[in-house]
Amino acid sequence: MINQKIFIAGHNGMVGSAILRKFQSENLSNIITADKSELNLLCNNDVESFFYEKRPDVVVLAAAKVGGIQANIENPVSFLLENLEIQNNVIKNSIKYGIKKFVFLSSSCIYPKECKQPMNEDDILTGKLEPTNEGYALAKITGMKLIEAYSNNSDLIATTLIPCNLYGPNDSFDLNKAHVLSSLVKRFVDAKKNNLSEVVLWGSGKARREFMHVDDLANAVYYFLKNSTKSMTLNIGSGYDISINELASKISQNVGFKGEILWDSFKPEGMLRKCMDVSKMLKYGFSPIISLDKGLEQMIKIYNENYRL
Repeated sequence: MINQKIFIAGHNGMVGSAILRKFQSENLSNIITADKSELNLLCNNDVESFFYEKRPDVVVLAAAKVGGIQANIENPVSFLLENLEIQNNVIKNSIKYGIKKFVFLSSSCIYPKECKQPMNEDDILTGKLEPTNEGYALAKITGMKLIEAYSNNSDLIATTLIPCNLYGPNDSFDLNKAHVLSSLVKRFVDAKKNNLSEVVLWGSGKARREFMHVDDLANAVYYFLKNSTKSMTLNIGSGYDISINELASKISQNVGFKGEILWDSFKPEGMLRKCMDVSKMLKYGFSPIISLDKGLEQMIKIYNENYRL
C-alpha cells in the first residue's frame, strides 16, 4: 500500500480530513486529493478527466452531502440526488480506470426504522427506512450495492464500512447542518456563555444513539485497506449506545451549564434506537480506542477555541 496512489474523495470534510491525517501519519506519501475548485464530483466529465490524468490504484469515497435531521427534512431531493451523482461518478470511473481497492463509507441510517437491536449487516433492506433521512439512506444503499455488484464481477476488493454517528475535528457547529453531538455542544456552550436559564432540545430525549470519534473511523479505513483480501461490508462502531437525554446531561455538566434542559416532543427525533452489532468488526481484529468522554472534552475545547461567536 505504501507505493500505491490513493485518492481520497472529500478530503476536506470531517471524515475525509481524518482519513488524510491518518494516512499521512502512516507515511503514505502518494496521496491524491482535489478541492472542489479543482474537481466537481457532481460532473462525470470532470471526474473522468481526473481519473484519466491521475490513475489512482485505491479510492476512498468520503465525499457526501451530509447533515442532521433538520437539513435532511428540508432538502430530501438534494440529499438523494447529489449523493447518487457523487457516488455514481466516482465508482464508475474507478472501475473504468482499473482501481485495485475501493472503500465506500456508508451510514447506520441505511438500517430499517424498526430494525432489531443491535443492528446486524444482514438486516439491511429488511424493512422501511426512517423517513427523516430516507433520501440520504437510499443513496448510501445504492452506492453500497453498486460497488458490491462491480466487485462480484471483477478482481476489485471493495470494502463498505458502515459507521455509527460520528463526531470530531472539522465537524459542523452550524445548527442548520450539524449532527446531534456537535449541535448539543454548541447549544450548551452558548447557553453557559449567555447565562440562559434553559435549553430546549428536539424530541423526548429517549432516542438512543451510538457515537464514535472520526479518528477511530480513519483508523478503521487504514486497517481494512491494509488487511482486506476480499470484498466485505461491516459495521464500524463502539457497540454501545446512550440516550440523547444522557448525552445532553453529560455535555451540560462538562461545560458547567446550570440551567434546565427542556424537551420539545413535537419535534422529530428519528429512530428511537440505533445501535450496531460490531461482532464482525471485532472478529477481523479492529476496535475503536477513543472514549466518548474523551471525545466530548475535545469537541467542547474545539468549539470554545475556534467556533463560538
